[in-house]
Order: sequence, then structure tokens, then C-alpha cells
Amino acid sequence: MRPIFTLPLAALLLTGTACTTMPVATGEPSMVAPILTSADAVDTLSYAQPQVARVTHVALDLALDFAGKSLGGTAVLDIAARDDAEAIVLDSNGLRIDSVTDGAGNALDYEIGAMVAEGGKGAPLTIRMGDARQVRIAYRAAENAEALQWLSPAQTAGGEHPYLFSQGQAILNRTWIPTQDSPGIRQTWEARITAPKPLTVVMSGIAQGAPEDLGNGRRAFRFEMDKSVPPYLIAIAAGDIEFRALSDRTGVWSEPSMLDAAAAEVADTERMVVAAEKLYGPYRWGRYDMIVLPPAFPYGGMENPVMTFLTPTFIAGDKSLNGLVAHELAHSWSGNLVTNAVWADSWLNEGVTSYFENRILEELYGKERAEQEAALAFANIEDTLAEVGNAPGTALYQPENVDPVGSAIIYDKGAYFLRTMESIVGRERFDAWLESWFDRHAFEPATSAMMLADIRANLVRGDAALEKRLMLDEWVYGPGLPGNVARPAAGAFAEVDAAVAAYPASGPVASARWASWNSAERQRYLRGLPQEIDAAGLAAMDRSLGLTQGTNNEELFLWLNLALANRYDAVVPRTETFLANVGRRKFVAPLFATLMGEGEWGRPIARRIYARTRPSYHAVTTGTVDRIVNGS
Repeated sequence: MRPIFTLPLAALLLTGTACTTMPVATGEPSMVAPILTSADAVDTLSYAQPQVARVTHVALDLALDFAGKSLGGTAVLDIAARDDAEAIVLDSNGLRIDSVTDGAGNALDYEIGAMVAEGGKGAPLTIRMGDARQVRIAYRAAENAEALQWLSPAQTAGGEHPYLFSQGQAILNRTWIPTQDSPGIRQTWEARITAPKPLTVVMSGIAQGAPEDLGNGRRAFRFEMDKSVPPYLIAIAAGDIEFRALSDRTGVWSEPSMLDAAAAEVADTERMVVAAEKLYGPYRWGRYDMIVLPPAFPYGGMENPVMTFLTPTFIAGDKSLNGLVAHELAHSWSGNLVTNAVWADSWLNEGVTSYFENRILEELYGKERAEQEAALAFANIEDTLAEVGNAPGTALYQPENVDPVGSAIIYDKGAYFLRTMESIVGRERFDAWLESWFDRHAFEPATSAMMLADIRANLVRGDAALEKRLMLDEWVYGPGLPGNVARPAAGAFAEVDAAVAAYPASGPVASARWASWNSAERQRYLRGLPQEIDAAGLAAMDRSLGLTQGTNNEELFLWLNLALANRYDAVVPRTETFLANVGRRKFVAPLFATLMGEGEWGRPIARRIYARTRPSYHAVTTGTVDRIVNGS
């Protein structure tokens, strides 16, 4: 536990780029990030009132209960507050509060407000702390709290031991940690976690020594994150897992049976870190480790600091899908180092990261692969705009009253905004600005308005002609694609596009040609095929290319989705196997949506499969698929 410190009001309300440093027990500086107070930085998804009182540090002491599918213990919060502040408001969703005391053990009054179930906002936890600037909360998370996925042994690769992992983004961590759950309220943290033997615990912090044997069939694991992070990045996993070092500062965890394949797939990680540092400055988090989770993990990856969480669906055997690793690594600068203050500005995390990812791929694998990946991203944008037009949700900035239209905007359009700026000002000048942006706002929250102001101050520098060419406001606040967009190279997929154009007259592409293509080219081909293909055509394609038995999950998903949309019975068994072994929402939700869209043919199949597979999915996935299959 570190000592209590009280910050002055000026540090609490700081809105500039400087930070206030405070000593911690280790003697290392710990940055207390500023709180942004502009109207566009107010987080309506949190009950917190950080301008009055804010959490600066969280110390967890928790026991994992696999039988009860819950965890409980204590959270000790260090608080910075105005002199006249008498209460602090935290976020809570389903937490059972047993007691609240101050640092000296004196009981404090508290109140849990009305629950807002919609959107997972939960309820405010108001603690009347008086003069105290440290509070201790004894609590227990609800069974099956939404952030936590408890897997039975049968749901793991090894089949012998249970497994736990968390997913906190965007506002799920309030289901297992009582804190101010807002990306704009950065906090340092530490944790002591006990788990039954022989399970191993990892977290998104640096492990502190070897596990402690408690002599009761349990072990204690300790972690520390001495850099302030948004609370959604506090993450945990526990199971029968082993570690493989990749370099002095990188490594990978997974279940033993997957470790060789996982290590081979991420073997280029150290090269990626070096490439990223060459582009935009030093990696500031110490270690960069990864854990390949069981298939129930709902996302491709989650950029938890020092412990990126990865889906096993990216393991293709040939590193063709390791752009995922480059993406999550890039978040160590864009997203973790500089973080969107509110979720309306998610593109500051994901769009900047997607651009950065492409630059890492170019450094490692060459311009051709980078251009192909960029072309696939541009096709995502075009597909979205073709479907929804210039809807308000196609702007990068997406306030609460705007309906989002999918990842193609905040990821891909965001990346193309930066790509366009690079094309206009030149790569050398653009790179110097982007690295300086990371430096100026390291370990701080940011907004779209802040980034635009920074571009104008440090890149445009009063050049009216350049300002006009960049079309900054149109990119961030306007719908659709501005006219200055730097489109991908026209010839990136010339051979593939020719093969698509030749179908069906010339039949499917020759198997030898297919085998020579990389995964980006294969995905381009599958996406470009006509949406309506009869059973004979699908069968011929499958015989030639072996699509149904494919092991690259991106390609397999595209094939299954196309075949199901044409009511091709032959792929139903493979679809059922796929959905039973993959929990990634990107794949699961569209396949169920396609089946449900096929009326009397597809709906019984969808409902039969979902009744079997739903228990294996994370709440993030079921929250989407429930609406698709059950209309709820």
C-alpha cells in the first residue's frame, strides 16, 4: 500500500499538458494525469464528479472464486479532492458493498443510487468521506459480472482446469472494481490476487516477484502499474497457462497445448516493437507481453498495458493475420499513452492506432502488404457508406445522440484521416508531428478538439493554404469521406480484381493461383464475388479451393457468410463447429445475422446453434447476438 497524498486543487483541475508528480512507495515518480473540464470532455457514461473528487490510485486485494463465478475482497482508493469536498462518487454495477471505511478504519457513510441498466451504466456509489483522502471498500462482484468470463474446464483447450478473463472496455470494469470508470480519469493501481493451485494469474501490470504459497491450496500473485492508465485497461486472466519468452522484453502466455503455435505466430513481436519505436519514439511500459486466450474472448485483441489479450482466431500458421499484434502494440502509444477522454472520441484510440499498425506492417513486411491492408480498410469504408450514406454516425466524432454505424468509421476512416494528412504534408513532417503529439500528451486524456488544436499549432502553423487543403473539421465532424481523401494505390489488388471480374464466366480462380495469394488477396477475392451464387457454383468453388476446411479464420468467415447467404446446406455443419469454437463477436454476430436473415431456412438453424453455443460466449458477444436471434 502506498502512502496517502493530497493534491492541490490546481493539480486536480489541470487542463493543460503538464502533469503533477507524486512520490510512491517504490521511490519512482507516479504521474497524476490532468482532468479535462471542457464540455466535450464530460463523460456522461460515468457518475463521477472528478472536478470535485477523483481517484488517483487503486489497490485491490481480491480472491477468485471459481465455484461461485465471482470475486471479492477490498479496494483501497487514494483520492485527490477539493478542500471543501465531503463526498466522492464512484461507478458501480452489481457490486455488493459490505463496508466502507477511511484509512484509519473508521466507518464511512455511503449510498448506492438508482440503477440504470440500459447501456450498463449501473448505479452511483456515493461515499461521504469528509476529510479522509483514502477509502477502503470491502465488496464482492455479482456472479457472472459482465466484465468477467468464467470458463469451465470443458471450455478450455486443456480440459482440466477452469479459466477466467476480463474485458473492461468500454464501461464494464465497474462490474468488478469500485472506482471512477471513465477513460478521462487515469489511475495508477496495484493488486494482490489469490487463486487456487495450480492456476496462474496474470494482469495488465508488472508482476511483483514469484507467487506466494498460502498453504491452503491457494497462491497469491502481486502486480503493479505505476503509470496512470484509464481504468478500462485494468485486466486479469487466470488459468492453466504457461509463458514463452520471445525477447528480453516480450513474451507470450497461453494454455500449454497452444503455446508452440502462439509463440510461432507472434515471433515477430520484438521486431514490431523496434519498428514502432523507430517510427514514434520509445516504448514506455517496460515489458510487452501477450496472452492468447480461449476462444470465448469476444474481440480480436485488447490492448491492456504490458499484457495484450489476443483471440486464438488470429493463429493462421503463417503470420498472415499478425496485423492484429501490430495493432494492439500500436495502442501502447495511441490509446494507452494518449487516451480518448470520452468514448465519443474513440477514433483517437482506434483510428490513430490503425494508421500506426499499417506503418509497422510496412516497416516489417514491405509497402505492398501495407498497401493491400490499406485497400481492404478503404473497402470497409466504402461498404459502410454504400449502406448508410452520409449518416451522422459516419463522422469521426460520435457524441452520445449519434447512432454508430460500425468499426469502418472510427478505425478505418480515422486511419485514412492520418494517411491523408501524411500525403499532403509529407511523411517526414507528419511523423515528426505525430511523435510530438504522443510526447506532449503522454499519460493524459485527449479530445478531438485538442488534437485539431495541436495540428493547427504544430503542423499547420498559420499556413492558410495548408489548413484549407487538410479539411480538418470536415474529417472529424463531418459525415462521409472528404474530397481530399488519399485513396489506396489502384493496383494493390490488380490480379485479384481481374479474377473477380472473370467470375463466373471463367469459374473460380485456379487452385494454384489461390495458393500463391496471401491472406489479404484471398479476402479481397471472397469479398468481391457476387452476392448471389447458386449451389453448383458454390460447390465448384469449394472443391477447387478447399474453403470449408480452411484454417485461416478471416477467410473461413467470409466463405461461410457468403455460403449461408445463399442457403448452401453443405456448410451448415462447419458453421456449427465454427460457432461452437469461436466467441469473437466480429465473426459470431454476422453469421447469426445472416442465418436469421434467411427466413424459414436460416432461422431454425440459428436458434438451434445459439441454444448450444450461447453459454460459451462472453457478455459482449451475447449482448449483440441476443438482439439478433431473439430480438431482445
